[in-house]
Amino acid sequence: MPGSSTDLTRLRIALTAFFALDGFIFAGWVVRIPDIKEQTHASASDLGLALLGVSAGAVITMTLTGRLCRRYGSHPVTVVCAVLLSLSVALPPLTHSAPALGAVLLVFGAAYGGINVAFNSAAVDLVAALRRPIMPTFHAAFSLGGMIGAGLGGLVAGALSPTRHLLGLTLTGLLVTALAGRTLLRQEPPVPARTRPSPHQKPRTGGPRRGGHRGLVLVFGLVALCTAYGEGAMADWGALHLQQDLAASSGVAAAGYSCFALAMTIGRATGTTLLERLGRARTVIAGGAVAAAGMLLGSLAPSVWAALIGFAVTGLGLANLFPVAVERAGALTGPSGVAIASTLGYGGMLLGPPSIGFMADWFSLPTALTSVAALAAVAAFIGVTTRRTMGR
Repeated sequence: MPGSSTDLTRLRIALTAFFALDGFIFAGWVVRIPDIKEQTHASASDLGLALLGVSAGAVITMTLTGRLCRRYGSHPVTVVCAVLLSLSVALPPLTHSAPALGAVLLVFGAAYGGINVAFNSAAVDLVAALRRPIMPTFHAAFSLGGMIGAGLGGLVAGALSPTRHLLGLTLTGLLVTALAGRTLLRQEPPVPARTRPSPHQKPRTGGPRRGGHRGLVLVFGLVALCTAYGEGAMADWGALHLQQDLAASSGVAAAGYSCFALAMTIGRATGTTLLERLGRARTVIAGGAVAAAGMLLGSLAPSVWAALIGFAVTGLGLANLFPVAVERAGALTGPSGVAIASTLGYGGMLLGPPSIGFMADWFSLPTALTSVAALAAVAAFIGVTTRRTMGR
């Protein structure tokens, strides 16, 4: 069982590799969606239904993975899910119809949802063992992996077929899993460290309080939902807002999400320092408030550059809300808490884009995007009301 600083450092490096791999593989798949659409001859609506397979597989698997982690441990479950994720990403180019694509994406989504719960659960244990709020650094690795995966995918899209590109992702995933997975399989999660008193959490025992913990997990899951809602909305609607409402060129419009994603990555990379200085509660309160202000600027600004600044500020504000929410949920009830918070968060990412679309039809796209600011403010309010529970 890991106890030395060297063991814990190795675990941290291995988990960071898995977070980065997850973002890398998912982004690599996303950039090839247009090619897969053409290959399967799917209409826009058929493709939309097929893509729901990713979401359905992830949501269905997340709760199950929480149980598997409690029974078998988060480390072996992380490795198994990484293998499944790496293998399943090669399947979409082998399909030639929308139903077949939906079926393989169900498998891909299941692996994606599973590894997210598993490595977040492992990270929660490591945070408790190190007694430092390092959760944002793992999510920074995910964001960085996604940016690299998307950038590399864009570069090779003209030279490699989807089949060869995604097979390359499979080989990369299996290689990383073989290297980083050895550390996870050799060492058990540092669970005993979570039971020692720490400045971040005072352990509580006893049956009567479990219901209260469950309620708090749902509250932290709501923070994750508010954050992921904004991420999904920015990914799907940010560029259109810049191009349609502010007459930006296609290149500048594409840079909108890049500003948001880069700012979020930077925010997460510096999140540990921020948490150590402000504590969890004040980080969530400040982050929600900053994101709300940034999104109001991004959605209502009359110029493109002001909107880009607003998008970047929004990314900085939202950066550490999801990591804190998942870590707190996991600290309270273990892998099941991570599963609940992750499921709610993923639900927010699914809810965001269609909700923005409906509101854009009813009102306007700039008005619809202000809902991101509203939910960021809700997350800040939750931070105020749970300050004592969230702790430092």
